[in-house]
Amino acid sequence: MQTPANGVPNPRARSREVRSNLFQSTGFTNTGLNSARRNTPFRQAPSKRRIPQSSPLEETLEPSRIAYLLNKQWNLYSVTPMHRFSHKNLKEYSRLLSAQILAEKQKGFAIEVGTEHIMKASFSYLPGLKGKERDPGAVLVQVSTKPQFSKAGAEDKIVWSGWFCCTFGDDEILEMLPDTMVCLPLFLVNGTESLTAIVGSWFQRSFDCCFSKLPISARDLAWMTAMWAGYEIHERVSATELVFSVPVEPHMDISYAIHPDDFRTLWNDIHKSEDEVTAEEVDTLFHNLYNHFFRHFKIHLSATQLTKVSTSVASAHCEGKIKFLSKEHLVRVLALLTELAVNNIPY
Repeated sequence: MQTPANGVPNPRARSREVRSNLFQSTGFTNTGLNSARRNTPFRQAPSKRRIPQSSPLEETLEPSRIAYLLNKQWNLYSVTPMHRFSHKNLKEYSRLLSAQILAEKQKGFAIEVGTEHIMKASFSYLPGLKGKERDPGAVLVQVSTKPQFSKAGAEDKIVWSGWFCCTFGDDEILEMLPDTMVCLPLFLVNGTESLTAIVGSWFQRSFDCCFSKLPISARDLAWMTAMWAGYEIHERVSATELVFSVPVEPHMDISYAIHPDDFRTLWNDIHKSEDEVTAEEVDTLFHNLYNHFFRHFKIHLSATQLTKVSTSVASAHCEGKIKFLSKEHLVRVLALLTELAVNNIPY
């Protein structure tokens, strides 16, 4: 599809997309993003990462909203900047996406909800997920359903949720983007693939953006393990568990659990700065963990692949799945995920 001169895509001129190719580029050229990338060392293994500090903006997020985001498994996607998306038009977007879902349902597209149910979409603002003031505000999208002949006042049932955010977004990218584009590079989804496809297709047609799944490399899982180890936990404290995939047939995993006090002591002996974590510290942490495991079990974990890490802060899987477990460190976890999402955007 060619983008018109005024930059607004014309849905009527677009042929019907093939469902299997929903998350492909729609043809919009992300000029601002490309310009910023030329001056930024993307896709290079970082030698250090700054530890994001808690943001006073977190206080603007309602406790009920935080509770809704916790303890759910979210699938991760990266998203290119959205063209002419406006936080002022969320009510109108709710109406348009609801109409799209209804149209797909009437066509007989399987969305795993009975035909006797009424479905609607709603957009809402999540202000507390900013890392700094200039970050674009996070947006929550929900699809709810209720029986067509339900009693008056009956509550809707939420069957799908997704939210966009840019927490501690890269200042250079935000400055380089045109005013007509909004950068919300991280998209988190909890719900069926069929509804994800419908919502994703609508966003692509409406804002000329594209989505791609966001896997988490073994190296970034190691970074998460190290960075989360340094966060003070005043809530529920649990053991750190690392899961390694062994390259043998049949498939086998090794689960390595470390008591939280032992893990914290080990990290405090390694970690030097309060403001950043270095790649050398991450390597030293895992070198010690590997040596300890080998002494007890005579297995070289360095020959395996780290696929999952679970701590009191969050749980992350290499397939691009995250579960937030700590409300006090939610913004910090989102900061790293935002960085990974930006680096995953094709250009």
